[in-house]
Amino acid sequence: MARIAVVTDSAACIPEHLVREYNIHVVPFELVWDGQSYRDGVDITPTEVYRRLRALRERNSWPTTSQPALGTFANLYAELSREADGIVSIHVPDELSGTLHTARLAAEQAATVPVRVIDARTAAIAEGFVVLAAARAAAAGKSLDEVAAAAEATIPRVGLFATLATLEYLHRGGRIGEAAAMLGARLRIHPILYLAEGRVKVAGVVRNRRQALERILDLMEERVGRRPMCAAVFHADAGDDVAWIEGQVRERFDCQELYVTEFTPVMGVHTGPGTIGLAFCARDVGETE
Repeated sequence: MARIAVVTDSAACIPEHLVREYNIHVVPFELVWDGQSYRDGVDITPTEVYRRLRALRERNSWPTTSQPALGTFANLYAELSREADGIVSIHVPDELSGTLHTARLAAEQAATVPVRVIDARTAAIAEGFVVLAAARAAAAGKSLDEVAAAAEATIPRVGLFATLATLEYLHRGGRIGEAAAMLGARLRIHPILYLAEGRVKVAGVVRNRRQALERILDLMEERVGRRPMCAAVFHADAGDDVAWIEGQVRERFDCQELYVTEFTPVMGVHTGPGTIGLAFCARDVGETE
């Protein structure tokens, strides 16, 4: 049996019990706040980040984020090369981060076994579903080619939709202008976002939170229909909405696996507390994990 190591980044938002079960190696992004550097999900928890964001008033204390360092990848690949026959490393798209480029450089410099670096073309737990497909293939003793193929075959099957509680954080992070943020607040606009071709796009806007959640469910149904699927609710301290949308998924879909996961702080600082969304991975009838 081949020994294939699976690597990803913290943007994949994979529940910790699955990371342990499948021995997935997670390289954290970094969050810098008031001069202090934190490893995403390691040195600071999502709960703490969102609590601090809700209390934030000073623009000059706004946190910044950065991709994993070359040395972090290089050290991990070198370590894994001593115990694995190959490495499959799955990451957020080039359009969102330079992580793929860094991973490729590290593979050339430090790995002594073959490394397949794969663009997941998505993020959050949708990326996580791609990683899980690879990790399950690796756990079954599949070859390097087979593990990489499992990941690549999953990419067209995954998707995500999300909505924000406010446009304030996009504005604070420089993603939209002040006028757009003010207009959104005045009209109580709730945008519905998705990822396509590695970029964040707008699927529409609605006027209240419940409409946004219902529209996300409808959009997922349009993509998946009655096919069996796995899904995840991802959120940034979204309160009671989490339980409501989780219940709706269980009622409306043939959902074989359903997880709830916290939105990684490195992405959450740009979208703000209250962000909530659904990620999914469609399966063929009769297909299991």
